[in-house]
Amino acid sequence: MYTCLPFVSKNRFMAESILKEQALLEILKCNEETQQYQLTLSKEEATLLIDTRRDALKATDRIEIGGGTINKLIEHFKDSPYISQYNYASTMSELIETFYYFKNETLDEVSDDDLMDLMKESFDQRCYGSIELLQGREMEQLAHNVRFGERDITSQKEDYDE
Repeated sequence: MYTCLPFVSKNRFMAESILKEQALLEILKCNEETQQYQLTLSKEEATLLIDTRRDALKATDRIEIGGGTINKLIEHFKDSPYISQYNYASTMSELIETFYYFKNETLDEVSDDDLMDLMKESFDQRCYGSIELLQGREMEQLAHNVRFGERDITSQKEDYDE
């Protein structure tokens, strides 16, 4: 019975290592698109984002099948006027944490793409690049509205478009 544990642990470690390497390659591939915005991630920065995702998933008691969330966030935020090479990795790390936290806070009632759209619109148009305002005002209001049924998500998106 106990002799299987080291074998299982070794296989689990190998599987996690392979998945992490695959996620790393996918994130680094995003550099091809983000270079036109003067944004690139080093291998170390991409690894930091993977670790941030792992920690955020653990903190929010979530699991994720596949690893496309980081890539989707990069895609959504690559053209933000408030992200430069100087703050790119740290801002993306904070956006990853924000995304998973508010997926929970909105009770999974908001799709990933809609949440990312709202985060991007808020970040650029109402928060002027402030993560603190994004988390503490805009996303908290969204979570409140979803939890208490006060506003439809589409009406909040339309407010940003006006």
